[in-house]
Amino acid sequence: MRAFFGLTPDYIKEVYEQMFFMNYTGNWTITELYNLPVGLRRWFVERTVKQKTEEREAYEKAQSKQGSRR
Repeated sequence: MRAFFGLTPDYIKEVYEQMFFMNYTGNWTITELYNLPVGLRRWFVERTVKQKTEEREAYEKAQSKQGSRR
């Protein structure tokens, strides 16, 4: 039986996924990520995803333009 207080396994997994993502994409240290406020950590994750999506779309757009010139 779980205690009333504490983090659920699903929440902990999500935190670890965020920490892995930020370490992998931004070279954050585990200590930096651990000490980062939750709201700020979530913002960085969401903003990084948005940035990577925009970069991918720009790359794909450039590739399609380059392919149509041939």
